Amino acid sequence: MEVILLQDVKGLGKKGEKVKVAEGYGRNFLLPRGLAVEATAAALKKMQEREKNKARKTQREKEKAMALADQLKGVELVIQSKHSEGGRLFGSITNSQIADELSRQHKISVDRKKIELKEQIKVLGVYEIPIRVYPEMTVTLTVRIHPLD
Repeated sequence: MEVILLQDVKGLGKKGEKVKVAEGYGRNFLLPRGLAVEATAAALKKMQEREKNKARKTQREKEKAMALADQLKGVELVIQSKHSEGGRLFGSITNSQIADELSRQHKISVDRKKIELKEQIKVLGVYEIPIRVYPEMTVTLTVRIHPLD
């Protein structure tokens, strides 16, 4: 009997795969527990449609990420902050503040979780900060921390 897995099944396969199983295993274990459906023509067509939709969604997300990367290229963010005599900031600059300033100054919306700040910025200066716009796509943002006059 052939079935399409609805969930990952250890030792058998991953979700969405079409696998051949023993008749009893399929009828008495996989089907009643909702782990699989019988591999009929309608079920196969539905699975293919789901895969197409998933591919389209992934493509749209990638295109959005590329558009965001194009917007971020060459952008320089200037943040003013209070500081002590040695150039040390009172408080620190976080990824949330960078996202807010990016939105305010350049009208570019970036999720703060995508800003990969290794540690908070605590000193005046220029920083190169990576922003992961897509799992395999990173853009570098230049951030200048200036003293607040």
